[in-house]
Amino acid sequence: MPPPIGGHGARGFMSEEEKASLPKVTKALLLRVFSYLRPYWKQLLLALLCIILSSVFVLMPSILTGKIIDEGLIGRNLRALIFYLALSFAVTLGANLIQVAESYINTWIAQHITFDMRNAMFAHLQKMSQRFFTTNKQGDIITRMTGDIAGVERVITDTFSSILSNAITLVVALVAMYQKNWILATLGILIVPAFTLPTRKAGRTRWSITRDAQACNDEINGILNETMSVSGQLLVKLFGREQAEYDKYKDANGRLIRLNIKESMAGRWFRVVLSLFTNIGPMLLYLVGGILMMRYDSKITVGDISVLVALLGRTYGPVNNLLNIQVEWMRSMALFSRIFAYFDMPVEIENAPDAVTPAQAQGNIVFDHVDFAYDPDRPILRDVSFTLKSGNSVAIVGPSGSGKSTIINLIPRLYDVTGGAVTFDGVDVRQLDLAFLRRNVGVVTQDSYLFNGTIRENLLYAKPEATEEELLAACDKANILDFIQAQPQGLDAMVGNRGLKLSGGEKQRISIARVLLKDPALLIFDEATSALDSISESRIQQAIDPLIESRTSILIAHRLSTILAADEILVVKDGRIVERGVHRELVAAGGVYTELYETQFSRAFYEQTAPAEDADSLEIHYENKAYDL
Repeated sequence: MPPPIGGHGARGFMSEEEKASLPKVTKALLLRVFSYLRPYWKQLLLALLCIILSSVFVLMPSILTGKIIDEGLIGRNLRALIFYLALSFAVTLGANLIQVAESYINTWIAQHITFDMRNAMFAHLQKMSQRFFTTNKQGDIITRMTGDIAGVERVITDTFSSILSNAITLVVALVAMYQKNWILATLGILIVPAFTLPTRKAGRTRWSITRDAQACNDEINGILNETMSVSGQLLVKLFGREQAEYDKYKDANGRLIRLNIKESMAGRWFRVVLSLFTNIGPMLLYLVGGILMMRYDSKITVGDISVLVALLGRTYGPVNNLLNIQVEWMRSMALFSRIFAYFDMPVEIENAPDAVTPAQAQGNIVFDHVDFAYDPDRPILRDVSFTLKSGNSVAIVGPSGSGKSTIINLIPRLYDVTGGAVTFDGVDVRQLDLAFLRRNVGVVTQDSYLFNGTIRENLLYAKPEATEEELLAACDKANILDFIQAQPQGLDAMVGNRGLKLSGGEKQRISIARVLLKDPALLIFDEATSALDSISESRIQQAIDPLIESRTSILIAHRLSTILAADEILVVKDGRIVERGVHRELVAAGGVYTELYETQFSRAFYEQTAPAEDADSLEIHYENKAYDL
């Protein structure tokens, strides 16, 4: 019997999007694909042997049918009948056992290849610069790592093996048919295309309906994701949109039901036609075979005709599958092309061949006429030069988008300069060993990221071998020890996904403790307190102040209290350092810093340090603070 319509046949058609993105199959691409199979060539040979034996064994019962009829039944030979029946059972059992072995070998090969590819992809992506992760969607990256590479397993276990097994089965069946009678064999070959035409037509119809149903299902999932999330449900309730969202869901759900029914009923008339061809084929063979046997005294027997009918039925599936295999093959090549596209992305940030690893880090930083641009036609930093000596601190201030964070990203080589140089203890950071450089640069960002685990696990991320005493000491310096000791589980308290069980201030102080465990030569605070309330900011400031006094530090902040702790203030605007100096000098200069002070710094500082007063008193206080501090 032929395979059901809408099964493999439905996969034999491509969407317009797939057709538009088809890769060009070249010799180089094929060689690259098969290079992943090369390490497992012994297992592949064994799998090929299993496929050949399985294909032959599967057809043996059909071939033995002739012997059973001619020698056993018509010849009234019980011994021959039992022998051929037993042999037919044995080869059927053997075929099934061989197919199990083949499936295991194919799965083993596929799993090991995907294991190799996942490891290689993960290692490759770990080397990519920050630019890669900011320009590519996270969902796309994860899809390449999971869905695309998982698809390789299906390619090996399904597509490759399907091509071989169907081709071998078809060849063996045709050879066996022609050995019996070339006239009936030729007639059978002419019948098979008539069977496949309605199969493919029905497949196209069902594929179209399936595609529409999938689009409708995606719409339903989108509604559920938006309305069933915590934030989405809050918005729905606050705006009283429950009925509207229900109506939207009901409409999409109704369309999906109708499409599912249509899909289920699709191809019924084609099934009728297929059923006719399935039965007409054997009827024609019986008719022509009977004429040959009765009118022309042909040597053909009843058993031979039965064998040919059985073998004809065995050719339907392989022919149909091979007609569809081109689409599966092209999809497989598209899958490999997507994976190779990621592998071919150049690693922008990597160790120099002669990378330097100093014995000790001091933390002296020099920016020497640095230029930087994400895109050549859109410069971000222009001719930035400054020096930070070990033990000192510098604050970088400026309007949003002026390039402050970009400056600090160049130090640990999250990006590389496009002009000039950044040196660390007198060595260009591009010549330093990456592991050494990043081990000696600690960064606390505005958005503190915590893994879904315990406080201990998040701290140990910085120093896996840290002792309990070191953990507690770091927490004490970060002004978070009291909070941890107040937790029933202490350091083993869970922080939740992205630290959602903690407040912003608590997350930030744990982040500071984590950085302190690294014991870096250079500490960088990038807007570490900008998104916090005044109480949380105060506690973090209490943790930061002694660190600034004892370590080489770079501070990016909007808070005056943080800025005042620095030895020097750099004012950045439009990617350039336009002013530098100490607070009193910069305020008196009447430039960019003065404007920032009047609009941001002074009011934020007063709100933390002064009691509430009327508006006039506030303004007087700001003026006095500008010159007292």
